[in-house]
Amino acid sequence: MKAGLCLNVNKCNYMKESYAEMKSFLLLIINPGSTSTKLAVFRDREPVYSETLRHGGEDLGKFKGIIDQFEYRRKLVTGAMLKSGVKPGDLDAVVGRGGLLEPLPGGTYLVNEAMVRDLEAEKRGSHASNLGGLIAHSIAGELGIPAYIVDPVCIDEKEPLSRISGMPENPRESLFHALNQKAVARRAAADIGKDYNESNLIVAHLGGGISVGAHSKGRVIDVNNALAGEGPFAPERSGGLPVGKLVEMCFSGRFTREDMMKKLVGKGGLMAYLGTSDALEVERRVEEGDGRASLIYEAMAYQVAKEIGACGAVLKGDVDAVVITGGIAHSGMLVGWIEERVRFIAPVRIYPGENEMEALAASGLRVLAGLEAAKIY
Repeated sequence: MKAGLCLNVNKCNYMKESYAEMKSFLLLIINPGSTSTKLAVFRDREPVYSETLRHGGEDLGKFKGIIDQFEYRRKLVTGAMLKSGVKPGDLDAVVGRGGLLEPLPGGTYLVNEAMVRDLEAEKRGSHASNLGGLIAHSIAGELGIPAYIVDPVCIDEKEPLSRISGMPENPRESLFHALNQKAVARRAAADIGKDYNESNLIVAHLGGGISVGAHSKGRVIDVNNALAGEGPFAPERSGGLPVGKLVEMCFSGRFTREDMMKKLVGKGGLMAYLGTSDALEVERRVEEGDGRASLIYEAMAYQVAKEIGACGAVLKGDVDAVVITGGIAHSGMLVGWIEERVRFIAPVRIYPGENEMEALAASGLRVLAGLEAAKIY
């Protein structure tokens, strides 16, 4: 018997039980971020190698755009693999973080030529995660093995009602932390003894951006667009704003389009109010008696709690658990403020961190083991 894979994925305490004898799999995981590329090799569910390749401003400054970084990052990945001691020929699949693609239902997708074309063309936008599928496809192609992406940020399972915004030209879109939300939702469902596809959960991802999703029977039927001005403000993002005032600012002549976009993403939220996006730094200030830091930090928790309450209404009060995850879920102060406002809805479960590498590996493993079929883009 080998540990790490479960024939009943969602009813086995997050795949911790033993499973019947079957082939063991070796997966290369690639997760590009704005200033780093995370690598790992998993033997089934156990990491046997991991490394974070850092990219400084000088390294990336010579490239016009993110897609132009492809060859540079690919060489770093293959170079790191050579030093790792893992033989590329032993790999069974390469799994990359998914990028900005056409709206898709959740799942694990085979990287095909259509996907490569859309990622290279940055059809829905420029983002470092676009490189995940491209690098995975390139390496896997040379080895004659499949490449996959998992639950990219463009996952869209929203109900028609949730798309109506009040302005026909501007429907509500789905862009959120799908990879971690889906993975943690499966874990939470298993921990309460239910199948994810039979559960109703509210999942709040607290990171550089904040997304809160209503998960109904395996689908995220409503979620705020965590990138472009919806939901709670976050360490670097403004969240939803009073739109009349926003329009006035846009036409005031004081700001360029680039200025306004940076106010929405990059220089909004905690950064705008407190000059830092570091939640640990903000919490330190609060503990030292900084009243303004306390007000702003609790306001962020307040807005998260309001969004969770809205998702409770979406699910008509039928909620098995409220799940809080993401890097800032390590903040007992912030999570405590949220929990005291939402625990009347359902029991609150906390899963700190993003766990993206584990989520990518687990999804690729389910496909290789025949527990789930890969989807086609």
